[in-house]
Amino acid sequence: MARYHVVVTIENKEQVGDPEGETIKKDLILKSGYSNVESVRSAKCYNIIINTETENDAKKEVTTLCEELRIYNPIVSNCTIGPISKLSK
Repeated sequence: MARYHVVVTIENKEQVGDPEGETIKKDLILKSGYSNVESVRSAKCYNIIINTETENDAKKEVTTLCEELRIYNPIVSNCTIGPISKLSK
């Protein structure tokens, strides 16, 4: 089996508010003079190391894990799987 590093990103859908992103934009970025920043969206990122035969198997297994264990709410969030990189043993 090979070891894979899989990045899982969970972010609120575009139509769902993002208070953390808005706070970062308003209180940190704009007050620091970066007026060209249009928007900021926050997200959670999980780094998962998994042992599988192929990269495709790694993606399938992590996708199943995310859906079955409900690590995100599909009504308000998007879950992106990747990038995936093979690790040395």
